[in-house]
Amino acid sequence: MPLTIIAIGKKHEAWVAEGIERYQKRLKAPFLVEWVLLPHSSLDGARARQEESTRIISRLPADAYVVLLDERGKAFDSPGIARALKDQLDTSKQVVLVIGGAYGVDDSIHQRAALTWSLSPLVFPHQMVRLILAEQLYRAQQIEQGGAYHHE
Repeated sequence: MPLTIIAIGKKHEAWVAEGIERYQKRLKAPFLVEWVLLPHSSLDGARARQEESTRIISRLPADAYVVLLDERGKAFDSPGIARALKDQLDTSKQVVLVIGGAYGVDDSIHQRAALTWSLSPLVFPHQMVRLILAEQLYRAQQIEQGGAYHHE
């Protein structure tokens, strides 16, 4: 069962798609990835956050292990996130990573998330987050397989 990434926003821009493809074609089970891109809300602020969160929730399998990407989440080093993801993948549970929209996500997503992961305390454009996430998933796979990609 592949990892699912649910992201709010438009399709990958060409330079992002190229970078994601570079890492994604190297991924092997259990780190295979399926992308679900949901459009931005036409609303603003809290109303957009709520509408987008409702659409995200509707796409989450009931028993999924949900990882929310949020700059206020827990910071991991690469081996740490590799272990955290692999532990869940080993249970054969569906792992879903969520990238919210420009206004973030509402409390329903925060409550549903088993893990809130911060890539950085910095805020990045959503397209860059997608590319960074693809690279980190490849890195996690390599760490778990003992590959030479990640250097300690």
